[in-house]
Amino acid sequence: MNPDNAAESTDPAERQGKGHATPSRKEAEAANRRPLVANDRKAAAKAARDKDRIERDREYHAMKVGDVAHYPVRERGPVKAYIRDFVDARWNLGEFFLVSAIVLLILSVVTNKWPVISLASMGIVYVYGILAIGDTFVMWFQLKKRLKAKFSEHTLSTERSLGIYAASRALQFRRWRMPRPRFDKHGNYPE
Repeated sequence: MNPDNAAESTDPAERQGKGHATPSRKEAEAANRRPLVANDRKAAAKAARDKDRIERDREYHAMKVGDVAHYPVRERGPVKAYIRDFVDARWNLGEFFLVSAIVLLILSVVTNKWPVISLASMGIVYVYGILAIGDTFVMWFQLKKRLKAKFSEHTLSTERSLGIYAASRALQFRRWRMPRPRFDKHGNYPE
């Protein structure tokens, strides 16, 4: 059948069209109009909180199982994945800092009868903290060199935020890191 004659067809199966008239501009604008503030603010706030909670739960689950497509925005991208893999492959002094600080703090409280032991344990906490910070700087300089070789200079324009991202991951206990490390053992450096 000739497409020019489609409108003239009497058979309803051959007739084409959307089945209704195009709404006027006034009608279309009225259909899209919504109030800026909901009539029931408490219900709207509760619905927004529930929506945010569902989104956070989905992102948290994605980070636990390694579903990269549903990671939070701050965790996405090849540069962030490379940083995570590099930090997870390396033994970092910072990842044991929290545990050692708690143990040494308890030791200093328990041994308060012997001020020398208490003072020594607090000194060890400070020395270990300084070493952990120094190790984090060494890690960042190694990682920065690798990032510049692997990715373009334009990609690394947010160098400061990438350094903070790497340092915050390096200072966490490996088992508690989110997104979870891709490899079970240390030593699997990214290419």
